[in-house]
Amino acid sequence: MPPYLLGLRLRGRRVLVVGGGRVAQRRVPALLDAGAAVVLVSPEVTASLQGLAERDKIVWHERPYRPGDCAGAWLVQAVTDDAKVNGDVVAEAEAARIWSVRADDAESSPAWTPASGHAGEATVGVLLGGDPRRAAGIRDAVVEGLREGGLESRHSRRKPAGVALVGGGPGDPGLITVRGRQLLAMADVVVADRLAPGGLLDELPTDVEVIDAAKIPYGRTVAQDRINEYLVEHAKQGRFVVRLKGGDPFVFGRGGEEALYCARHGVPVTVVPGITSAVAVPSAAGIPVTHRGVAQEFHVISAHVPPGHPDSTVDWAALARGGGTIVLLMAVERMTLIAAALMRYGRSSDTPVAVVQDGTLPGQRTLTATLGTVAGEMAAGGIRPPAIVVVGDVVNVAREIDMIRADMGRDP
Repeated sequence: MPPYLLGLRLRGRRVLVVGGGRVAQRRVPALLDAGAAVVLVSPEVTASLQGLAERDKIVWHERPYRPGDCAGAWLVQAVTDDAKVNGDVVAEAEAARIWSVRADDAESSPAWTPASGHAGEATVGVLLGGDPRRAAGIRDAVVEGLREGGLESRHSRRKPAGVALVGGGPGDPGLITVRGRQLLAMADVVVADRLAPGGLLDELPTDVEVIDAAKIPYGRTVAQDRINEYLVEHAKQGRFVVRLKGGDPFVFGRGGEEALYCARHGVPVTVVPGITSAVAVPSAAGIPVTHRGVAQEFHVISAHVPPGHPDSTVDWAALARGGGTIVLLMAVERMTLIAAALMRYGRSSDTPVAVVQDGTLPGQRTLTATLGTVAGEMAAGGIRPPAIVVVGDVVNVAREIDMIRADMGRDP
C-alpha cells in the first residue's frame, strides 16, 4: 500500500540517530536544518559529524547502541552497517510507538525517508516504493524546474509583493542565483539594465512587461530618477516588480538608491545578491584576485570618475603604494589617466595588467599588458565596454596556469 506522506516539524524535538557513517553524515544536517535536537550514538563517526559534535550542534554518545537509547525520541534513524543492530533499534522504537527509519532494509522499515530537495520556500519529497535512485531522479527534475522557474506560478496566493532588486550576475544567464531566477519567473514587470543577462528575458511569459532601463556609455540612457519612479508606480498598482541588474545590486549598481526610494514610498523591497563582475570576470579569465604569497587583498574601484577629478573619492596614491590587486570597473575610456596616476604614485610601469572584455559571455577575450603599455594596447586592440581591468601580480598566476595547461599532453 502507498505510504502516507507527512511533513514533520521537528524544531526542538529529540531525534535519535544510531550510526556514524556516510548515511548519518547525509541525514544529520537535514535534521539540524529542520531544528531537531539530534542525539548520535556510535563508537566512531565521520570527521564532519565529529565537527558538529565539537561545535555543540549535536550530542554524540561515543559508544555502541544499547537498549533504552530510544527513550524520549520522536523519531529514530537506524543507519549502522550492522543489520542486527538496525533491527534491534527499530524493534525498540516500534515497542515504544516511535516512528523509525531503517536505512539498510526498506521492507523492514516502518517509515521511509523521501528523496528531498528545496527550491526557495518549496520542499519537495519523493517516495517511489523503496527505489531511492529513481526517486532522486524525479526529485532532481522537479527541483530544477522550480529553481529555473519552469514550474513556478505568477498567480500563486503567496506571490511576492513590491520590488525585488535582483543581481543577474556578470552576464552569462547561467550565473544568476537560484533565488533570482525564481523571482524573475514570478514577475509581472521586469525593469532591466543593459548589463543584465538578456537571455533570461526571452524566457519570460509574453504578458510580462519588460522595461528597458539601459544606460549606454556616452549614448542613450534612462535617468535614475525615472527608473526609481517605474519601480514605485508599478508596485503600487499591485504588480510584482523585478529590477534585474547586472552583477550585484549593491556593488556599483545604485541598488541602494532604489531601495531607499522604494522605502520612502512605502514599497517593500527584497534584495537578491548577485555574483559581482569584479570577481567573476577575472575568475572566468583564470585570474584569481587573491593568491597565497602574491596578494592577500584586492580593491574594487569604480573609475567612472577619473583621477584628479573633484568628484573622485578614490585615494589613488594609497592604491599605488599598496601591493594588493586593483580591479577597475568602467575604466576603458579613462585608462590613460588611471595608469599615469598609479605610476606617478609609485606603481611600477612593469606591473602586469589584464583587460577582460565581455566576461563570461561567448565573445569573452583577454588582453594582457603592463601598466606602462596597457592604455595604448587597449586602444590598438579596440577594447570596448563592458570590460574589467585587473592590475597586479595575480595576472602572472593566470599566465602560469595557461602555460601548465599548454604543456599538458606534450612529450617530455
